Amino acid sequence: MTKRQLIEKLAQKNEGLSAEDAKLVVDTIFQAMTEALAKGDRIEIRGFGSFEIRKRKPRAGRNPKTGAAVAVSEKKVPFFKVGKELRALVNQGPEKKE
Repeated sequence: MTKRQLIEKLAQKNEGLSAEDAKLVVDTIFQAMTEALAKGDRIEIRGFGSFEIRKRKPRAGRNPKTGAAVAVSEKKVPFFKVGKELRALVNQGPEKKE
């Protein structure tokens, strides 16, 4: 699902909400989440999952073209942990087609 599809679905489910207002709601939520993660806060959405920032230690990497060793510095990365309810819904979803 794309951001545009999310906005359209939100507008469809709420008759009094225009597409422009739905876009503002989605943008506001994403902006608040981004700002919280940038400050190092944890975001928890019950039944869905949680977002947090994890630190990756410095390590030695490789340049894929030359194979030369490259120092990769410490960095922070966003991490998502799925909630129990979402995991259960995904696991009992429709059968995969082969």
